[in-house]
Amino acid sequence: MPEVRIRRLLSRDWPEVEAIYAAGIAQGNATFETSTPSWDEFDRSKLTDHRLVAHDDDAVLGWVAASPVSARSVYAGVVEHSVYVAPAHTGRGVGAALLDALITSTEAAGIWTIQSSTFPENTASLALHHRAGFRTVGVRERIARHHGVWRDTILIERRSAR
Repeated sequence: MPEVRIRRLLSRDWPEVEAIYAAGIAQGNATFETSTPSWDEFDRSKLTDHRLVAHDDDAVLGWVAASPVSARSVYAGVVEHSVYVAPAHTGRGVGAALLDALITSTEAAGIWTIQSSTFPENTASLALHHRAGFRTVGVRERIARHHGVWRDTILIERRSAR
């Protein structure tokens, strides 16, 4: 199995990143989104220093990216993140490596909270995040509709120890 390495997500990675994102959307328990954004939309919404890819010699295996939760200055140290792994590469530690790298980059930048919302059915993601030091904050019941069905999400967060 080739070594998994982490580096910054670059515009040239977009076709592979978008395909991984689309696979997560198609799976049905990764996001409320129903289609992928354009590169320009993705690029504008994600913090440049906190978007990374896992790769081997041949391909992008997964990605992680963070966005500010608010434009208000009091929330400057709080980000929301997404992490996706290509279906063919799950169970290889790709997600854990991406979360570790995100934690390292956000810690270095003085970000004190990383949060996300996860569907309760996405047990693999919840387990991955708990192993990475995230905690469950609570359940947001019937928070939004997904394909016409009201869905719950579990709010998770990791607070910096610094």
